[in-house]
Formats: sequence, C-alpha cells, structure tokens
Amino acid sequence: MTVDIKIIRAGQMYRYYLRETVVGDGRRPARTPLREAQEQAGVPAGRWMGRGLAVLGLTPGEEVTEQQLRNLFGERGRHPYADEIEADLLAKGDSPKKAFKAGALGRRVMVTGVDFVFRPQPTIYLLWALGDEETRRVIEAAHERAIERVLEWIEDEVAVIRYGKDGIYRVRPPGGLVAARFRHYEARSGMPLLHDHLLLSVKGQRLDGKWGSIHTLALHENTVAASALYNELVAAEVCEALGLATEPRIVTPGRRPVMEIAGVPHELIRWTSRRSDQIAACLEDLEHEYVTAVDDDGELKFLPVVSERARAKLNQMAARKTRPRKQTARPLAQLRAWWKASAILTSGVAVDVIDSLLEYARAAAAAIRARVAAVVDVALAAVDVAATVFVMNEGGRFHRRHLLAEARRHLALVLRGRRRDPGLDEKIVAAAIATHCLDISEPKTVRGLEADYRLYTARWALSDLPARRRPSTPAPGPDRHPPADPGEPAALRPPGQDAGE
Repeated sequence: MTVDIKIIRAGQMYRYYLRETVVGDGRRPARTPLREAQEQAGVPAGRWMGRGLAVLGLTPGEEVTEQQLRNLFGERGRHPYADEIEADLLAKGDSPKKAFKAGALGRRVMVTGVDFVFRPQPTIYLLWALGDEETRRVIEAAHERAIERVLEWIEDEVAVIRYGKDGIYRVRPPGGLVAARFRHYEARSGMPLLHDHLLLSVKGQRLDGKWGSIHTLALHENTVAASALYNELVAAEVCEALGLATEPRIVTPGRRPVMEIAGVPHELIRWTSRRSDQIAACLEDLEHEYVTAVDDDGELKFLPVVSERARAKLNQMAARKTRPRKQTARPLAQLRAWWKASAILTSGVAVDVIDSLLEYARAAAAAIRARVAAVVDVALAAVDVAATVFVMNEGGRFHRRHLLAEARRHLALVLRGRRRDPGLDEKIVAAAIATHCLDISEPKTVRGLEADYRLYTARWALSDLPARRRPSTPAPGPDRHPPADPGEPAALRPPGQDAGE
C-alpha cells in the first residue's frame, strides 16, 4: 500500500512527532523554534487542511504552529487556540475551571489523532527526483491534490462519531475534519521518497454542536480503499499532465502486480530499495526463528506456517531493527543533484536514459495508448471485482470497503493512467452488490444493528470458480483467532514498514 496509518497518542508518542516527524524525520535540536528547525532540515512548514478548519478559526493552507499542534494533539484534544481562549476569559473574570473548559473540544482523549502517510508509486517519485523542475512541480501538485481528494472522501464516506450506549449511534461530522500536513523528501536511507504525513485530528463536531471523537477503527478499516483511491488519482493526474501511461509490474513473486509508470527502468527502483532489502533479509531471519521456536518442553510454540497477521508483526519488528538514523538534512536542490549523480554511478542505467527519463516514459506511453483501449464495462468489472474479493478474503466474507478498493484497482488496471468519470468506482460496487453478492449481516450483533454496516458473501461457491482461482486455506495459528461473531471485523493488519519508508 502507498498509504500507511498510525495512531497518535498524547504523551510520548506526540512528543516523538514534535521532535522528528514535523521536521522531516530529523532530530530537532532542543529549544529550537519549529519553523527554524524546519528550515534547517530543508522541509517546508506544515499546512492545515480539511473542511473543519473554519469552526476553529483556521484557514486551508495556513501554516501550522507548534502551539496549535500541542493543543490539538498533545493536550488530549484541545482547541488550537485554547491558550488565547483561556487568557481572554480569565481577563474577563471567569473562573479557571470555566476558562479551561471553554478551550476544550468535548471530552479529553488519549488517542488524539491518526497519522496517514501518503507516498506515490516508486516510478512517480523517481521522475520527481530525477526530472527537471517542471516535472517536479507537476508531480508535487498531483500528489497534493490526490491527498485533498482522499481527505474529502474520508470526511464524506468514512469518518463517523460514535455516541450513545456502546457507541451504537453514529453520525458523520457535518463540518468536516481538521488535519495538519507535513512534507518529507527522502527516506532514512537518503534515497528519494516524496511523502506527506497527514496528522488527522480525531475531534469532530456533531449537528447539535457537541464535540465527539472520530471512530479510529473505521479509519483503519478503510486504509486499503484510501490507498487505492490515492494511487489512482495521483497516477491519472501525473499521466494526463505529462503524457504518460501506467503498466502492471510484478514486484514480489507470487503477489499481485502493481501499476507503475511505463518506461521507467526497474533498475532505478532497485537503486532506491536498499531499505527494503534490509527489511526483507531481517524478516527472513525472524520468520525462521518464529517457526522453529520451542517451549520449555521442546515443543513448537507455533504452527510451522507464518500466518498473515504474524508476518505483519514480524515485518514491523524487522523495520524497527534495521531502522537507521536519519542523515544530515540537505536542501531539496542539493538532494536532487546528489540523487542524479548516485543513479548515474550506481544504478546500472545508462546516462542518456536517466537524463531523458521523461522522454523514454512518454515513448512507452505512446505505444501503450496505441494498443490498449480504455474501455470500462461496468457489468464485467462487477464480476471481476466480486470474484477477486470473494477469493482473496478468507471464508469468502467481505464488506463494501473491500469491493470499493478492488474496483479502484480494476479501474487503474484498465485505464492505464487515464482519468475516469466521477463515481465510476461506486457504480461498479453497486452492480457487484446487486448482482453477485449476498447480504449475510447478523442483525442481532452490535455491529449488525448499525445502519451502514453490511457483511457480504458471493452468490456462488468456491467450487464454482476455476481451480486456479481457489486460494489455499492455511490452518489457523495461535496468533490468529477468527472473530466469534461473523459480523465483527478481523484483527487489523499493522503496516509492514515504518510510516514514510
């Protein structure tokens, strides 16, 4: 996935973000003002985003200050201008208790936000790193607009405020959400990696004016669909603006292909993947330790098969164990010059290809557009999406968000970087549900009582599908317990790499 998510908690987690994340993952010197530290690190100032800014007295694109960050994310969800609000009421003679309450956004919380990390596909940020200034600006603009569109989708379709007994009542925040966006240019290895951290506040206002907290589980559950939407949007805008096209490439043997910009040599992706190679080598060692671990009686602790959930946890451990310290910050212009020199010397790609990377990609795009027609058949797409989701989800049970993510992948594969009509992904999902899916929600469960919660399976059985499409069913391991209620979601899969890497 090209979108990762992590929880932000008040306390030590927030202080980590204030020390490192907001200054390009560097180490912020003690007592250095935020903007000065960002200038030293060569990264731009953070910017506010979201439709919920107006009610807090903020405007889109306004610079994020340290005081605002501390109040909203570090002080358990207070108003960004809580200090000014308190001081004003105290000056008018109000009690300290009343003044403090006036600066609060509802109840205080420990989980104050989530960190969404957006990064384009490797071939896109390679063009950004090795291309000219115009190419860089086009890609950065497409990247920013894709993030804005994904945030709008989260505000309209995903974010919910829970209230009432057991959180049975849910409502969309009608005023929208509030987020602070921070731009980074490189990975910890020093290789190019354009990515943005979107620190999304969990605070949202209901129709009655009361403040509540966004249900973070809903954000986790829809991360794959958000990633598919971001990939589709950024690739389409970059391809349309620069005359490019995408093509499917096998990155990991045995896994599904990913859509990359055609004409960009895979050797350049390998040149940037030192960090991935380190994680993969460490993961192999950790998996061996996992399947051979024994207890005090000499019996295997786990089954000799690494489940998907266990592999995700081991991948996180490998990422932490191999995580290097961030190198000395350098301005973007200097980084781009160094990246180009390094690619010429060490990637194995010819100099003329690196110097004319955009032209090579345009030539490849012309060949693709000449032979591949961008025709989307909603009925056929619905069959493909329903069948793929049915096969890939253990037990053949899935939710609407799974269909939506797959529909967006399908469109990216068919359109090859062309723009699509708005709402086409929703039409495919609606057709798949109406024609090929069966609602098996349990109405007596807590989740089944929710108006927008539905659990589906396909109207066919696995035996009806060709043998090559049937997935192997691994034995459940001790670290993977199916939910007692079929309407409850499976355990969340943590991201496989550190956010932004």
